[in-house]
Amino acid sequence: MTTDQAYTGRVSTVMHVRCPDLLPEELYRLVLEQLAELSPVVQALPPTAALVELKGALRYHDVGGDAGRLGQMLRVRVLTRHGVDLRIGIGPTISVAATASAQVPEPGGVLVVAPDRAADWLAGLPVEALYGIGPRQADALRDYGIHTVGLLAAVPAETVQRLLGGRAGRLARERARGADRRPVVPRSLPASATVSCTFARHTLDGADVRAALLGLVIQLGRTLRRRGQSPQALTLTLTFAGTGRWSKTQRLPEPSAHDEDLRVAAYRLMDAAGLQRGRLTGLSLRGEELRDAGAVAQQITLDHSREARLVAEAAVDRIRDKFGAGVIGPAAVYRAVS
Repeated sequence: MTTDQAYTGRVSTVMHVRCPDLLPEELYRLVLEQLAELSPVVQALPPTAALVELKGALRYHDVGGDAGRLGQMLRVRVLTRHGVDLRIGIGPTISVAATASAQVPEPGGVLVVAPDRAADWLAGLPVEALYGIGPRQADALRDYGIHTVGLLAAVPAETVQRLLGGRAGRLARERARGADRRPVVPRSLPASATVSCTFARHTLDGADVRAALLGLVIQLGRTLRRRGQSPQALTLTLTFAGTGRWSKTQRLPEPSAHDEDLRVAAYRLMDAAGLQRGRLTGLSLRGEELRDAGAVAQQITLDHSREARLVAEAAVDRIRDKFGAGVIGPAAVYRAVS
């Protein structure tokens, strides 16, 4: 029995999708767009997962009510269009579908658990495989001799609640029996985009930090322009040695995803930090309140140097799209190479 042809039967309704770990946010958003083409009820679970309600989708798409075919169609579509393979679990509830997707071996596949077989399928899994059971909870259950999901489902509710706590124990036992009352709630990603970097060693404010910040500006600008979005504000977060963090937000004069506009705002935020001898371990730059770039009014300008920079920026974007992001950029970012 393969993960692509398993446990079919009556129509399942919930799909849980797992993208590869460390998937860039840009690609994750593209996957969510593909899910939205499949069903109007999509719940993003950042950074790399999502839920889809399939009831309406099974009626709309010509798959004969076969949820497995719908999952395969999605997997092939995302793989061919974006080069991202998915691990897809389909079941009658969120917890069954999420447990199933975790059982799909990498790089990807589809596992369907029919509603009338959900409890039996769950019963044979190790207890730590049940969605929602963390390592500490699994250890507590194993210490009591509960090694499988089937044993968890058979133990009296009072015992499980005593081991895991009242609410956690009740939920764990219900999910072990295939029950889960939660609906899929439509939820998109927040209207923001974040890029970050860490330093190999503690770094003082100076040329290295400015170069790293400029690199983030370029990365964020390219990501936003490819999405067709413009931020209305920027947030800079500095992480210091130990547990210290500093964060500040600045609104842009007008929404913009152009490198020069983002650079000016980012440098002003860095100046506002007032660093002297702070030992930095990382930087994070986030574009906030994203808007559709096509809906942003463009101010008329007679600044010929700015117009020239925008033309050059578009040309550089085309070069990066063709040859890779690291082939061209400001000298300050690449000064370590020289």
